[in-house]
Amino acid sequence: MRKTLAITALAGSMAITGIALTPAAQAATESTSYSMGTSWGKFFSSDHKAYTFGKTWKAGGQVFTKWYGVDKVGGKKGWVWFEYYQNGGWHKFNRSFDGKVVGSWHGRGIKKIYTFTCWAGKFDNCGRRYRIY
Repeated sequence: MRKTLAITALAGSMAITGIALTPAAQAATESTSYSMGTSWGKFFSSDHKAYTFGKTWKAGGQVFTKWYGVDKVGGKKGWVWFEYYQNGGWHKFNRSFDGKVVGSWHGRGIKKIYTFTCWAGKFDNCGRRYRIY
């Protein structure tokens, strides 16, 4: 009986410990992958006529993002939006593209970055929003 209770208690404590360490392990993995660089995309507009992809990384205390925009149809522009949390506040900006375009940007104090793609207008046919940093 004592052996059974001891084994049960040991198994329970190992399960609890494993659950408690899991978020810390995930956080450590997440921050490591960002510092080495994270590729992201293809993130499509809702009508799949444009998409963006790229890479985000941290170096020298700054966060860098290089993005590529592809407008598959032509005639109208695609738009890439970036929303980022920096120095205690949210900021957003967009860039248009027609055909195939490459762009980049960077900043200090950035904690989170989200992106999404639209086509035929800044706010038209927008796709899902994704976290890239």
